Amino acid sequence: MSQDSVDHGKRRLLTWATTAVGAVGAGFVAVPFLGSWNPSAKAKAAGAPVEVPLDKIAEGQMIKVEWRGKPVFLVKRSQATLEEIKNTPYELKDPDSTGQPNQPEYVDGVVRSIKPELLVVVGICTHLGCVPQHKKVTEVDWGGGFFCPCHGSRFDLSGRVFAGVPASKNLEVPPYSYLSDDRIIIGVAPEVEEETA
Repeated sequence: MSQDSVDHGKRRLLTWATTAVGAVGAGFVAVPFLGSWNPSAKAKAAGAPVEVPLDKIAEGQMIKVEWRGKPVFLVKRSQATLEEIKNTPYELKDPDSTGQPNQPEYVDGVVRSIKPELLVVVGICTHLGCVPQHKKVTEVDWGGGFFCPCHGSRFDLSGRVFAGVPASKNLEVPPYSYLSDDRIIIGVAPEVEEETA
């Protein structure tokens, strides 16, 4: 067969057709592969903000919700509890929360919340990561709060750590904001209005 009898038109057509089929095949392989890099629905949900209704929390009661795989404690405090927190007779390591990198700027340093009656803290001891137990004022002689059963650390009803215990920092306050008077969202900080001069 001589070179004169080769059909260059057919050869170009076959080359283009093979290239096109290969490109489509590569696309079918690449799309699922690249899609596997995206986080799963479960992973997205684990990091998503959590809305919490507050209307069913009774005074003195604590509820626990999960946010980013961590327990978050919400405690509705009474006026008497708030007075006890402000005038605590107990020795605390950081009573004004001045040495706390884990506290948002928009919460008060003593009551450690946006609205005084509702405490929102991550329920993980700052010593070695155990989950503390909620102790009501009537259950203990140290004013109530949180007790870590692993190594005995205690925190008041503001999440401030007592002196003389293994934990070195107050419980973490997660970012949260109010959607309404009876609903908050954990994981979203409130929009801070800039002061105008």
